[in-house]
Amino acid sequence: MKNLVVLTGAGISAESGIKTFRDEDGLWEGHDVMQVASPMGWKKNKELVLDFYNKRRRQLLSVQPNEAHLVLAELEKDFNVEIITQNIDDLHERAGSSNVLHLHGELLKVRSTFDEDLLLDWKGDLNIGDFCEHNFQLRPHVVWFGEAVPMMEKAIQKVSHADIIAIIGTSMQVYPAAGLVDFAQPKTPVYFIDPKPSIQENNHLTIFAEKAVTGVPKLAKELREKFN
Repeated sequence: MKNLVVLTGAGISAESGIKTFRDEDGLWEGHDVMQVASPMGWKKNKELVLDFYNKRRRQLLSVQPNEAHLVLAELEKDFNVEIITQNIDDLHERAGSSNVLHLHGELLKVRSTFDEDLLLDWKGDLNIGDFCEHNFQLRPHVVWFGEAVPMMEKAIQKVSHADIIAIIGTSMQVYPAAGLVDFAQPKTPVYFIDPKPSIQENNHLTIFAEKAVTGVPKLAKELREKFN
C-alpha cells in the first residue's frame, strides 16, 4: 500500500466545534498567548495556565470527531495512512486512526515538571498540588511557544517517505507544516484542502477549496480512483 501522509491543523478540529483559541486580535480566550502557552507564563501564573487548559480539556470531551476525521480513518483500508497533526485533541484517535503523531503534544496527557518523559493520561482538571511520583507539579503535555518540538524529526522522516501528501485545515504559510513539505521527495503529489487557499495549483499540487468535512470525502474518492 502507498504511504499517505496527512498533515492536519486547527481547521479540521474547528468543524467539530473545537475553538481555535486565537481570535483575529491574536488573543487566546482574552489572554495574550504568552500568558497561557509559554514557559514564562507558566512560571508567572501556574493557576491561570492550568485553568486555561482545564477549559480546553472539558470542551474537548464534549465534542465528537467529524466526517473528515472519520474518512481519514477509513482510508487505512486502502493506504498506509500516517497522520501528523498540530492539534492537541484526540479526535483522530477517536475516529479510528491508528497512526497519529502529535507535533504539539496532547491535551489528554500531562507530564512531570521533573521528568518530561514521565507522562500520565489525564481527563479531569489539573490543579496546583497534582504531583508526579517524584513530588513535582504536573503540567499540560503541550509544546509551548519557545519550547522545542520533540516530534519534529519523526515527522520529517515520515514526510520524506511519503508517496502522497495531504494537507488539511492548516495554512501552507505557517510552520511547521510549511517546513515539513520541503522534506517530501520531488514530484510527490500534494493535496491541499482549505476554504481560502493562498496558493495556486500546479502539476504536483491539487487544491480542494472547501472545508475539511466536504473536501476530505472528495479527496478519498480521488485517491482511491488514482492510486488503487
